[in-house]
Amino acid sequence: MQTKAQPHGGKAFSLEWLQDVDIHVLEGQFNGAAGGRVPGRPPRSRLHVWLIRFSTSILLWTCLVQLIALAQLWRPHILWPPCFDSRDLHNGNQKNPDPFPSSTSSTLASSSDPHATSFFPASYRSAFRVPRIYKSNGYLMVSCNGGLNQMRSAICDMVAIARLLNLTLIVPELDKTSFWADQSEFGDIFEIDHFIQSLSDEVKIIKQLPSKFKERATAGAIMSMPPVSWSNESYYLNQILPLVKKHKILHFSKTDTRLTNGGLPLEMQKLRCKVNFEALKFTPRIQELGHKLVHFLQSKGPFLVLHLRYEMDMLAFSGCTHGCTDAETEELTKMRYAYPWWKEKVIDSEQKRLDGFCPLTPEETTLVLKALGFDKEIQIYIAAGEIYGGDRRMAPLYDAFSNVVRKETILNAEDLRPFQNHSSQMAALDYLVALDSDVFVPTYDGNMAKVVEGHRRFLGYKKTILLDRRRIVQLVDDFQRGSLNWDEFSLSIREHHNQQMGAPRKRTEIPERPKEEDYFYANPEECLSK
Repeated sequence: MQTKAQPHGGKAFSLEWLQDVDIHVLEGQFNGAAGGRVPGRPPRSRLHVWLIRFSTSILLWTCLVQLIALAQLWRPHILWPPCFDSRDLHNGNQKNPDPFPSSTSSTLASSSDPHATSFFPASYRSAFRVPRIYKSNGYLMVSCNGGLNQMRSAICDMVAIARLLNLTLIVPELDKTSFWADQSEFGDIFEIDHFIQSLSDEVKIIKQLPSKFKERATAGAIMSMPPVSWSNESYYLNQILPLVKKHKILHFSKTDTRLTNGGLPLEMQKLRCKVNFEALKFTPRIQELGHKLVHFLQSKGPFLVLHLRYEMDMLAFSGCTHGCTDAETEELTKMRYAYPWWKEKVIDSEQKRLDGFCPLTPEETTLVLKALGFDKEIQIYIAAGEIYGGDRRMAPLYDAFSNVVRKETILNAEDLRPFQNHSSQMAALDYLVALDSDVFVPTYDGNMAKVVEGHRRFLGYKKTILLDRRRIVQLVDDFQRGSLNWDEFSLSIREHHNQQMGAPRKRTEIPERPKEEDYFYANPEECLSK
């Protein structure tokens, strides 16, 4: 049957002529032979020609993929959006001007997709990522130290360092020897596959050392060291990179605050945020239980998360014993001397409190919450471990506010059984609840307080009340001595904290005294909308 086609003019023409065309003639035209075959070349079969074309297509596609990878290497944001664009985030925030999102916009996984992190803009969570192609200079192994949130920040730093030095990162090892003695592995808290895949366009991450190096690692025949604290990229490029190139494997034995807060390239800062806000996703089990807690609280109205850092380890470490009995003070002192890695032993507790370096006591916290005007019926979720002194110290808070709860009073024992003796997994539940609270109030600027503060800034500057402990203890002492009446005390507390609610502000940097400057993860302004 004759095949017809309709040209633009609307008239039909025959395609019969295609059956009689010698493909070698067309080939000759491409070879510059004026329509004929190349003299001396034997005729090619049709199969031969198609094999050539097929091979050429594969070669062209391979070249295209390599060009795309090269573009990602030099200009990673040409073909795909950047990790964080403040304009996009700002536009996104405009769609939901309410600073306290409802449960439908929860930062936790939604019921329809328990594995999704809805707080991260969808345009940045592309399922298709082109792995970054680079020649690895060696392998970086890291042993994180500290609690959950100190390790969380450290993991972000280690990824940024591995990317800077073009290293292959081994999935970080979590601390199992600290005060908490939590034996959780990385995969017990964070989704490993998501962690690796979501960062594949930045750095290569593998679950374990290649087999050819395992014997060296097992025998301890690898270079191990703690990096210098608060170091910038020059330290890692000039001192650490040569060590990796020489030994092929480098192990960081400590990871806390090993990267400076500021003064780093913008892309390096944004990568730290990408790890924190996208790559470090809690396991489905943790997310589902966290969602259950949030749903319970939200179903009963607004709620405040109080990070009451008044556990035994905190008090022993800091030497803060205000309000403790003599027996408790002695117990805390003995504990401090029992841990050799807690360097400071002789501590003037009262002076430290007056200087603002102690966590607020439950009694001081109660006065502050009342002065700030919180309703006695508001739900207060205690994000903390066991409070030192128990009900005796918590009694003022229970008397002043009728709806004080914690995860142990909301969930049943069966829900919490898998988390028992795993302090980091328990802390992960508190972290998720703190992110979704209407108000977050930390009583001490420890790691959880700082990391949650920064995360809530990223979520749209959600209300976080940053308490000035130095000023508060002065006002509390004046009130208890009778120098201030209640109205004067309450007004002073409100006026002093009126501008300390987690609003946008410039991060303070003191390069010569990094411990005194604002922590990057508390205010990652390079990644925030303005």
